[in-house]
Order: sequence, then structure tokens, then C-alpha cells
Amino acid sequence: MTTHGDIRKQPVPAGQSWLVLGFLSVLWGGSFFFYKVLAPVLPPATLVLGRVGLAALALHAVLFMNGSRLSLTPYLLRWFLILGAFNCALPFCLYAWSERFVPSGVAATLNATTPVFTAVAMHLTTKDERLTRSVVTGIGCAFAGVAVLVGHNLVSGLSLTELPGELACLGATTSYAIGNALSRKLEGVTPLHLATGQLTGAAVVVAPFAIVIDRFWALPPLALSGWAALFGIALLSTALAYLIYFRILTVHGATRAALVTFLVPVSALIMGAVFLGEAIAWNTAAGACLIGLGLAAIDGRLMRRLWRREDPTAA
Repeated sequence: MTTHGDIRKQPVPAGQSWLVLGFLSVLWGGSFFFYKVLAPVLPPATLVLGRVGLAALALHAVLFMNGSRLSLTPYLLRWFLILGAFNCALPFCLYAWSERFVPSGVAATLNATTPVFTAVAMHLTTKDERLTRSVVTGIGCAFAGVAVLVGHNLVSGLSLTELPGELACLGATTSYAIGNALSRKLEGVTPLHLATGQLTGAAVVVAPFAIVIDRFWALPPLALSGWAALFGIALLSTALAYLIYFRILTVHGATRAALVTFLVPVSALIMGAVFLGEAIAWNTAAGACLIGLGLAAIDGRLMRRLWRREDPTAA
């Protein structure tokens, strides 16, 4: 793998960088498609153990080929277990369970609220990232989008079967927010080592549930399509997605990388409509737009740089 210093020396055409960003949104949006395929045939803990376990093995292999390995001191092991629980094990299980009830595009749209909950969490836990007027406005706009998505079931007389799944998605984004706030306290760990450690910790956290509750060895064997979806969500939507995200972060900076948050719901909605036959309801589209506007208001840097057509500085 190319080092950070080597990557910065390589000029990357703007069109190519946007193509890579779009590809990453397809990979992360694809995780919601894979969840929809796997949710009917695998219990949540077993599904997530397969996802994080295979992805962790892949990233350990990348570290090994890079002449490195994961350090597991007692201090780091404790952090990897904590972050693995909040950033991977718990939210992944909630999404796996939620997609038994909600369309994949709805789950991806609600997932886009993660920066909203993260902004609130950072305000409550730090002194240097306080809520500003624009951030509060963005939070209000995003929550209006959530209200349009979730509230439609309450006011239209529809069946409330989707509501538990929608609340589970919001629980997952809250878990991500807690994990993001906690991860600021861990210093001196490279992104690739952190991702590998988190996935390894998540596998350790979720394994007892897959063994004791799911009894995964007694489950009916997966069909070929199920195995394809499991390897897809683990190797494509997790391991490969992490590697691409780190490259974008290194070459173009956090501002450009943040754009993927806007694109993932679009990718997931399109895949759900094309491959799963999911209808894109008016409230889903309206909620996605409101959440997108809220995210734009929260990260004012993003819109300023896009307006001025400036390339973000490398991280």
C-alpha cells in the first residue's frame, strides 16, 4: 500500500476523485442492500459476526502485507472493544434487525443523520466543539426530515410495523455518535489500525450473542446468494470501503470525504428501487432532502468550498 507521503505526490484529476467518491457511496449504500438480502435468513448477531469477522481478517491481511500488525496492549484492547461495540457491533445489529421492517433506502436515509447526533454528542462531551447557530439550524432541519420519514406512519393510518425498524435505525445513529465522540479520546493510532482494531473488537463483542442466542451452527445452510451477500457486505461494503475512505481522506481531506454522507442515501435508494423493487415514497424523498439540507448547514465549510470551487487541503 502506498504511504501517505507518496499519495500526496500523485496528482489526481478532479473527475477521477469524484468517481472514487461515488464508488465509495455505492459500497456503503450497498451495505443496506446486503442487509435486506441477509436479514430474512440470518439472525442479527450472526450476520454481524460474519460481516465484522471477515472484514477484520481482510484488514489484518492488508496490515501484514504492509509490513505492520495490530498492537493489542491492554489499553488499546479496552478501547478497541469499546469502539467496536459502539461503532460496529451495536449499530450493525440494529440495522440488520431494522431491515426486517423497513426498506433499505429508508434505513440508509436515517443513517445519514449520524453527523447530526455526533454534533450533539460533541457539544455535550467537549468544550471545543460547541453548537453554533448554523449547526442548530441544521439539526432542526435534519430532525424535520426524520419527522417526515417516521411521522408519516403515525398520521396516515398506515400499519406501524415499520416504526420499530425506523427507531432501531435512529438507535444505530445514536450509537455511532457516541462512538465518534469516544474515538476523539484515543490518540496515536492510525486510521487503518483503528479500523482493524474496531472490527476485531466488534467480532469479540458480538460472538457470544451469535453463539449463545443464535446458535449459528444450527442455522439452515446459506444459499449461494446468501454467501455472496455476506462476502459482499464484509469485503466490499466494509473492508474495501474503509481503504477507499482513507485514501480520499488522505488525498483530498475531510471536507471532500464528508460528501459521501450525502451520496450514500441516493445510492441505497437507487439500488433498493432497481434490485429490490422498493418504491421510493414521497415522504422518503422529502425526508432525504431535508436531512441533506441539515447536513449542509451543519458543515458550513463544505458548502463554502463547493461554492468557491476550491479543493480541500490534504489531511
